[in-house]
Amino acid sequence: MAQQMMELDGVFQALTDPTRRAVIGQLGKGPASIGELAAPFDMALPSFMKHIRSLENTGWITTEKVGRVRTCELRPEQFSVIEDWLTENRRLWEGRTDRLEQFVRKQHIRPTQHHDQEDHA
Repeated sequence: MAQQMMELDGVFQALTDPTRRAVIGQLGKGPASIGELAAPFDMALPSFMKHIRSLENTGWITTEKVGRVRTCELRPEQFSVIEDWLTENRRLWEGRTDRLEQFVRKQHIRPTQHHDQEDHA
């Protein structure tokens, strides 16, 4: 469980940065070189490489170097980590709201029943 939470923390932390989200979006279209990915950003390559390493360390991407070109590829299974977490939490909250709805309905019915009994007395 602790390992799962650490993985989830890393997956979400990688998404907190707009540059990393943009890289993930670009890689959703297919593999790309570091140069292609860095081109839209106004930052030095060493700074951009920190984002690439972060995405690689958190499992969002893999990189492969062939000659002088390093190519990145998205690992879409990381989306399922988030989806599983969201599904689990959605179930939890839907259960809570269902119980709240039942409670409210019971509270609404009780005064009505009480007034009906007074009317017949």
